[in-house]
Amino acid sequence: MKEELSDERTDIEEREELYEHFNFVVDKGQSLMRIDKYLMGLIPNTSRNKIQNAAKADAILVNQKPQKPSYRVKPLDVISVLMATPPREIEIIPEDIPVDVVYEDQDLIIINKPPGLVVHPGYGNYTGTLVNALTFRFLGQKDPTGEDMKPYLVHRIDKDTSGLLLVAKNEWAQIHLAKQFFNHTVDRKYYALVWGDLPEEEGTVNAHIGRNPKDRLVMTTFPDGEDGRHAITHWKVVERFGYVTLVECRLETGRTHQIRIHMKSIGHPLFNDAKYGGDQILKGTTFTKYKQYIRNCFELIPRQALHAKQLGFIHPNTGEYLFFDSEMPSDLEAVLNKWRDYSKHKQFEE
Repeated sequence: MKEELSDERTDIEEREELYEHFNFVVDKGQSLMRIDKYLMGLIPNTSRNKIQNAAKADAILVNQKPQKPSYRVKPLDVISVLMATPPREIEIIPEDIPVDVVYEDQDLIIINKPPGLVVHPGYGNYTGTLVNALTFRFLGQKDPTGEDMKPYLVHRIDKDTSGLLLVAKNEWAQIHLAKQFFNHTVDRKYYALVWGDLPEEEGTVNAHIGRNPKDRLVMTTFPDGEDGRHAITHWKVVERFGYVTLVECRLETGRTHQIRIHMKSIGHPLFNDAKYGGDQILKGTTFTKYKQYIRNCFELIPRQALHAKQLGFIHPNTGEYLFFDSEMPSDLEAVLNKWRDYSKHKQFEE
């Protein structure tokens, strides 16, 4: 287990799927019992309040139909439960860390996360995270139930990926929002600078993603679908620079490193993505000046060139569709401008 928690602590700070999917078949001899009480004895690390909130959000299904907490289970009922992952047993220390707030109301907050900021405390990163920052921001505030307000994660983005991140401010909102992510109804678009000149204007990568059996710290694709988890990424060319291309990626699913590994799988790793080989000169010339130019680009953006640009979802309370679009971060914009200048002048010739 330790090896999977080392390096960038992938599972803790980068995992996007924040839903647990439980399935139960009620025993033949089961007497009638309220479903919230029944599930209390089956789901570990939960509370009756969390189960009731899940039921109110139509996230508890009996024989494929949503049921309320008062439903009484019957023999051979098939129960499916979608529930936000319980928080890890880590003390969250409030820290006065500046955050770029795009939008905030009583139920949720949207942050434009800078690169390098870890989302959640975990192995090797117990302080200095976004959750520490939001815990400080919420000090003295109460949620609708009268409890101290705290951040509830709905999804996560990689430490070195910048962009829009949605965080709930109460458990009710978390369940509703996380369900939208689970059902793939959230609109998410990323901008990525990738190596190479893609042959088409748009395309789709449909390949299962899972841990590389030869290196558990990285992910890989399983095109035959026998291993890993279902994952789909739609890409579209935004701007071509010859040796690299700016693409828009729309996610249907949210797997760990999905865009990074999907683009690598079609021969176009993200620019300066050290984990997946993008920190090498993969396209271009052998000229010395060109090599120095690429090194200068890597210095401008010392991370994978990936930005969570757009986010759209249904508000858990109002039912209104909310949509947000963020500006490019300064490091990625600087690299794009450098490539725009290069592609116009093709200045590196012997």
